[in-house]
Amino acid sequence: MTETKDTLNSYTKSMDLFQRALKVLPAGIPGHQGPVQSQFIPTTAYPLYADRVKDSYFWDLDGNKFIDYMCAYGPNVLGYNNDVVEAAAREQYEKGNCMALPGRKQVEFAELLVDTIEMADWAFFMKNGGDATGFARLIAHAATGREKVIMVEGGYHGVAPWTQSVTHAGITDGDVGNNLTVPWNDTAAVERLVKKYPRRIAAFIATPYDHRVFADNVLPAEGYWQKIRKICDENGIVLIIDDVRCGFRLDLGGSARYFGFEPDLACYCKALANGYPVSAVVGKDSLKDAASKVFYTGSYWSSAAPMAAGVACINELKRLDGANLMIEKGKKLTEGLVKAAAAEDLTLKISGVPSMFYMRLINDDSLMMQQEFCAECARRGVFFTSHHNHFINCSLTDEDISQTIQVASEAFAVVAKNNPGRLNR
Repeated sequence: MTETKDTLNSYTKSMDLFQRALKVLPAGIPGHQGPVQSQFIPTTAYPLYADRVKDSYFWDLDGNKFIDYMCAYGPNVLGYNNDVVEAAAREQYEKGNCMALPGRKQVEFAELLVDTIEMADWAFFMKNGGDATGFARLIAHAATGREKVIMVEGGYHGVAPWTQSVTHAGITDGDVGNNLTVPWNDTAAVERLVKKYPRRIAAFIATPYDHRVFADNVLPAEGYWQKIRKICDENGIVLIIDDVRCGFRLDLGGSARYFGFEPDLACYCKALANGYPVSAVVGKDSLKDAASKVFYTGSYWSSAAPMAAGVACINELKRLDGANLMIEKGKKLTEGLVKAAAAEDLTLKISGVPSMFYMRLINDDSLMMQQEFCAECARRGVFFTSHHNHFINCSLTDEDISQTIQVASEAFAVVAKNNPGRLNR
């Protein structure tokens, strides 16, 4: 087998900067992108800092180039530094970004989202995905006067206290006291809660499909969302879809359209502006008055350049038929990865939607082989993380896919050699 690189990656400059960071930043690199809470296992296989980006690639401080399947954890949807988006943002920056009053682009962006997302009658902007899910929950409470919210076990809606578990540092019983949880795809459990707490449930919130980490992703069962819609309608419950991660990678009209139902509120962020900081809640007219009464604001929420970037991004996704393009690219990649694994007597399971797929080697329940595979890919210039869904972007080329499959073949060979007792044979 021909190696794709003469030598495996090394990360001297990343490690040197990380030692400096440890002195002035908690954990060095806070959050899921750092070695403390991340899925970069072992840490020595991965870079810790990026230096520059373009299209489907990033380069680290040591000059190593990576084909990036994390896409900045989702925001890269057209390709890093997309020329059309960057030009739109730059033009607005020259006019003004953070101003005393909102700019024209706020209205244009809202009009575009209402025109694009099938269920949307209005839009409201903020910065992060967690801002959006938090606002949606407040709207539901304001509209219904009720205190409780049904959530799916293992679902991720941000890092605000209400989204976390009481077992997490800093979270109190009061933060999560009004949360009710149900298993994914279990409409009977939802019905039981509705009966147990009559006229006390404000909202049901979930992602369009179950894309939690450390588990195979699960699509909605046939008729699931239609049944949830019916339960909500019959009991005055606001149906909220957290489309922060899936949004525009399944359907440009919203992931709810992909699965054939209409939510009352939908939350967007990652793919909204190709990396510029803006998020949105869109909703039905019936909730517009409640949304207008909720006090919810931030210092930079009306920044005009990210909204200009968002307008350009959505229009480019429309021009490219971006959702279908990414699904097609994802199918080509994942089919190639499955065949490459099988050639080494390994079984790679793909789940979720191809444009946002989850993968796992099922030869080992401990997940250690999956970690080893992703690490070997990173050493060869393909950036996967071990227990998170991956993302496709529109700039990914057939050559990128072919190179990725070649790197994966090499990585699978290493894993097979190191784990002979766990092969299919």
